[in-house]
Amino acid sequence: MSNTIYLKKGLDIPISGMAVQKTKKVTAPDMVAVKPTDFRGLKPKLLVKEGDKVLAGSPVLCDKETPDILFTSPVSGTVTEIVRGEKRKLLEVRIKADTAQEYLDFGVKKTSELNADQVKSLLMKSGLWPAIVQRPYGIIASPEVKPKAIFVSGFSTAPLAADVEFTLKDEFANIQTGVNALSKLTDGGIHLSLCADNALGTPLHKLENVTFHTFSGKHPAGNVGVQIHHISPIFKGDVVWTISPLMLAAIGKLLNTGKYDMSRLVAVTGPKAKEPAYVKGLPGMPMKMVSEFADGPASEIRFISGDVLTGENVGSDGFLGFFDNQITLIKEGNEYELLGWAKPMRTKLFSTSHTYFSWLTPKKRYDMDTNIHGGPRAFVMSDVYSKVLPMDLYPVHLVKACLAGDIDKMEQFGIYEVLEEDLALCEYVCPSKIEFQSIISDGISLMMKEMA
Repeated sequence: MSNTIYLKKGLDIPISGMAVQKTKKVTAPDMVAVKPTDFRGLKPKLLVKEGDKVLAGSPVLCDKETPDILFTSPVSGTVTEIVRGEKRKLLEVRIKADTAQEYLDFGVKKTSELNADQVKSLLMKSGLWPAIVQRPYGIIASPEVKPKAIFVSGFSTAPLAADVEFTLKDEFANIQTGVNALSKLTDGGIHLSLCADNALGTPLHKLENVTFHTFSGKHPAGNVGVQIHHISPIFKGDVVWTISPLMLAAIGKLLNTGKYDMSRLVAVTGPKAKEPAYVKGLPGMPMKMVSEFADGPASEIRFISGDVLTGENVGSDGFLGFFDNQITLIKEGNEYELLGWAKPMRTKLFSTSHTYFSWLTPKKRYDMDTNIHGGPRAFVMSDVYSKVLPMDLYPVHLVKACLAGDIDKMEQFGIYEVLEEDLALCEYVCPSKIEFQSIISDGISLMMKEMA
């Protein structure tokens, strides 16, 4: 095992509602949605129409720019609805699942008998190529590019994140197969980062054909972007790929069984979750599947696909994201608190500073809601951001460069190294309530437009 990288900066948000390690529900969804909006920069082209029958693994969409990259159905069933938004933007393809599932057969493969082009071809036609994310910009990996290396984070430090060891306890062989396949796509190898607290206790440390790294610290130590920054920073002209252990397992199952099997354990978490636990699900499964976990009326609860920092508010009628294996239920904070800033004796609120007395109870968990306790205002000169960002960047300068649309300064201040998730904590602790993630997203979109 390699030397440990110690990160002194960061913040673990003490929110209540951690899922206990038991599977409470295994019911298959009766409806799923394939969502093009889960993929940055995708220009989707429909390959089905309402009423079409599909198998699990049948193509539903393709990328207009690269038609060989397909997006496939996670279930067999019937296409019931094509959902569009403003300017006819394609939002969802909804598929009613059959009672008995049928899978398209891609054939069992041995990685030792496949070359790089064959691996790419199989992943593209099966719908698993979009699982590989390319940095800079966090887009679907280009099959025409050979990355500097492929990076995998073997643990997550996000608030209430699904436990990697529990969710993938039976997937070690599939993960190894996925590693063996992807190692053919780069000369820089696959770099796997593990948590230093349990590096030798996780089965992932037994993987072969990987380079190990260990990290110690608070969130965002588990973010793959932070890990890349400390292992091999991304400079202008560099391209790296990232993939999660969850998606490595899916690739392994494809090779070992010939099936597009995206089944996963999903953690249902958050202060408004009754008996937080795990459910067996699929990407695109409806939030209605976990309605029994909601502690209160759906109108008073925010249903988040992902974690509270970076997840998407999909609503009670929404669907789980392609990359997500966590659902967070949190109270909508609609209450206005008069002169709240003048009430320091609030024991039920958490503060990153010593404003409240939460620092006296470091192990306490809080029933947090969506109230931001204030409104946006000008940047305040403060060191709060540097305390939670373990990267050698100037986040305020980068955000201001994005706001100004100054591409030269965006490059100088590290736009190639970050995605929204890497600056999520800066947004959380910001005394000015600046939406860091939205601004970074706009900056990345500008870079993609101007630097294409």
